[in-house]
Amino acid sequence: MNHAQKYALITGGTNGIGYELAKLFAQDNYNLVIVARNPQELESTAAEFKQQYGIEVVTITKDLSEKQGPFEVYDEVKAQGIQVDALVNNAGQGQYGEFVDTDINRELEIVDLNIGAYLVLTKVFLKEMVARKAGKILMVSSIGGELPGPLQAVYHATKAFISTFTEAIQEETKETGVTITKLLPGPTDTDFFHKADMEEAKMVKEGSKDDPAKVAKDGYEALMAGELEVISGFKSKAMVAASKLMPDSMVAANMHKQAKPSDESSS
Repeated sequence: MNHAQKYALITGGTNGIGYELAKLFAQDNYNLVIVARNPQELESTAAEFKQQYGIEVVTITKDLSEKQGPFEVYDEVKAQGIQVDALVNNAGQGQYGEFVDTDINRELEIVDLNIGAYLVLTKVFLKEMVARKAGKILMVSSIGGELPGPLQAVYHATKAFISTFTEAIQEETKETGVTITKLLPGPTDTDFFHKADMEEAKMVKEGSKDDPAKVAKDGYEALMAGELEVISGFKSKAMVAASKLMPDSMVAANMHKQAKPSDESSS
């Protein structure tokens, strides 16, 4: 194993924004540790990157919504003697529907994945990075963290948690040589909406979605430049800016309209 090369660990690294980020690290000659739930997808992604970029790819099959999952990822990385130079917290899921109707057990899983896994992996790797005075962490959040999200109430709330959490630890670590970057994509063309059963929503059916490769590039460049935050996409920037000028209840009403199934959103 080539220890001269750096390692990047990416959660949800087999598709969507995570896959595109993994590709950018690989092109920059980083070895990869990719974590996902599906062993077949992990194997094919690893084979592709090894062949195309001649790097080491370590795969870890893990469900990060399970309480012990993120700790087990850390243990496996340590057992292999790998130093993680860049951590990308990216794996996240949502659930579509009115909060009174949605499945609470699924929601608790989403909180464990979107918040719990980010907290654990950030904690264990940040400690090491601060000790060595070097390292980079990319938090893939969402413009949803800046806006209330009716019909995706829990998903947006998990991202709001990640946003304020990230801002706090950025301040705590600003003298340490470690940089933490928050990436805020808008609606992106990944399987997120499919997994959330959200394909009928107006913003998904009729709205334009960003290309995950472009979102990843924005995030990667900001991470390498040590920036604190990047909002990906012109439309996303405009939405976040507009929301800061409006009362929250108005933002919520607008978001609700966008999230309704496209045939009822006019009512």
